[in-house]
Amino acid sequence: MSLILKQAITSPAAWTAAIAQHDPAWQQTLPAETLAVLERALVGLKSRGLAFPHFGKADFPIEALAPQLARWADELENGRGFVLLRGLPVERYSEDDIRAIYYGIGLHLGVPVRQNPRGDLLGEVMAVGDRNDKRTRVYETDLYLPYHSDPSDVVGLLCLRKARTGGLSSLVSVAALYNRILAEHPEYLGLYYRPWYFAHLCEPQPSLSPIFSVRDGKLSCRYLRQYIELGHEIRGVPLSRVEIEALDLFDTLMMDPAMRVDMMMEPGDLQFANNYAVLHSRTAFEDPQDAQLRRKMLRLWVKMPNARQLAPEFPGRNGFPEPAAA
Repeated sequence: MSLILKQAITSPAAWTAAIAQHDPAWQQTLPAETLAVLERALVGLKSRGLAFPHFGKADFPIEALAPQLARWADELENGRGFVLLRGLPVERYSEDDIRAIYYGIGLHLGVPVRQNPRGDLLGEVMAVGDRNDKRTRVYETDLYLPYHSDPSDVVGLLCLRKARTGGLSSLVSVAALYNRILAEHPEYLGLYYRPWYFAHLCEPQPSLSPIFSVRDGKLSCRYLRQYIELGHEIRGVPLSRVEIEALDLFDTLMMDPAMRVDMMMEPGDLQFANNYAVLHSRTAFEDPQDAQLRRKMLRLWVKMPNARQLAPEFPGRNGFPEPAAA
């Protein structure tokens, strides 16, 4: 069993808005040499008649980028927990080509995993769902998307189109949030280590997981309040008053501007975040009427070779199992 961490976290993962603004090394523009390597890999892939998702790592040779990929992977696991890569020329490519490039990067970063029972390896983040149905996945609406983590080691978002207004991406450090709770409200800390029912953990029914867990000195987090509330509702286990207070505190601290990094992702921007170390969010947005111009992100979930070891009571979640053959 993991123990409750009782000391403040001082690693680079414990960043705040001020720290991130002072050192913007988390954002990089992809150099021309990197783009040329990706272009050559795409041309070779298409010359062999291959396309997403029907190819493997060897079919998309970008070994020249191995040092960059290793730096990104290390930053995700041992650094701030996120990177923003700018400048992929999405206007130059068809969407099929963009998917192939993105998936190819994912194959060299780790193992892309499936995001729904259908087995999709790239998810489309667009406002296509019923905002009034509580079972609608939150990312399928144009409403505010609360801070949360996804069921994978790492989540990637590639921006294809911005909204007409809104749609700001926001990140919060789990370690910095933990430090605030430890310093200001330690009486709630134990509650976050107890098991809660979470919906949408890639299983048919809500399953148990703590919000916080510690193993080998690393703090991990799993959170999305709406899915916790839905999980307890489905299981018929109402949340207690003190549990609701603990979730209210969690949400209040996350919303503090001093805790977060906000960014407007432009077309061609690629954001990767460690789902155990960083929570991500998005502001509400308004789309144009023309469906071809609406905000669109491509989401990638990756199982990482350098991912942390997780405690037994905090089971790893890396997507859905492969669908059974028809």
